[in-house]
Amino acid sequence: MTAERILIIEDTQMNMELATDLLEVAGYKVLQAETAETGIEMARTEAPDLILMDIGLPRMDGLTATGILRQDPLTKDIPIIALTSHAMKGDRKRTMAAGCSGYITKPIDTREFPKLVGHFLESSARGRR
Repeated sequence: MTAERILIIEDTQMNMELATDLLEVAGYKVLQAETAETGIEMARTEAPDLILMDIGLPRMDGLTATGILRQDPLTKDIPIIALTSHAMKGDRKRTMAAGCSGYITKPIDTREFPKLVGHFLESSARGRR
């Protein structure tokens, strides 16, 4: 069985390195994009099993990028998990309304993060059966 592939779309290098390291240690293959535009293109060409989407990206934000991915037949069924420091009342609802399948707040809990990602992958696999 091949490792599940996770695309991280994150513009902060330290956050990218931490998430990548935690997921690779847990056995996932990680793809990286630093902008929404690059992430959208990688989602179309690489077809990852899951996308971790930073909401506060420069130029095009993560919610706009999520909307574009949801409209594209190639990417519409890929689970997208918001990875965000936006944890105010209403933010979770807003991300889910934009098409995200889940929500993880930053700073991430390094012990729980790989487990959370695993749960999202399991949930999406059950939904496709």
